[in-house]
Amino acid sequence: MTSVDILGFIATGFTTLSFLPQVWRTWKTRDVSGISLPTYIIITVGLALWLVYGWIKGDVPIIVANSAMVLLTGSITVMKIRFGRTGMA
Repeated sequence: MTSVDILGFIATGFTTLSFLPQVWRTWKTRDVSGISLPTYIIITVGLALWLVYGWIKGDVPIIVANSAMVLLTGSITVMKIRFGRTGMA
């Protein structure tokens, strides 16, 4: 593992952690009123494409980072759809 890979993993950690409070708060409160569905769809699709890119290139930090981020932003997207429809927002 190179120092550039280590930098990539550190960046992954900070980027991934940035979405954890939103996931936790949304799950706990079921309040999705301040969440933009189009924004989260675009972010999730973009991250999924980065994941494919990393997979093709065999770049482990990109794969790890975008796998985690797709899960987090995807869960926020699903909660926005689910909780928004149930009127719990």
